[in-house]
Amino acid sequence: MITSTAALLSTLLYAGLGIVVFVVGFFILDLLTPGKLWEEIREKQNLAIAQFAGAVAIGLAIIVAAAIHG
Repeated sequence: MITSTAALLSTLLYAGLGIVVFVVGFFILDLLTPGKLWEEIREKQNLAIAQFAGAVAIGLAIIVAAAIHG
């Protein structure tokens, strides 16, 4: 029982850390690109920016998952 509790806690810790790293990386992307990403996507409905942001999100998620998996 102790092993499964420790495994559950470490999994939750890594998941939380991965989400934090993902969000920070996405905000850094927003700072590095000209203009505001959400304004371009939401108000101007710029599909190219939305696809770019989605591709970066998938890339960040793959990197975070690989780092957590080891």
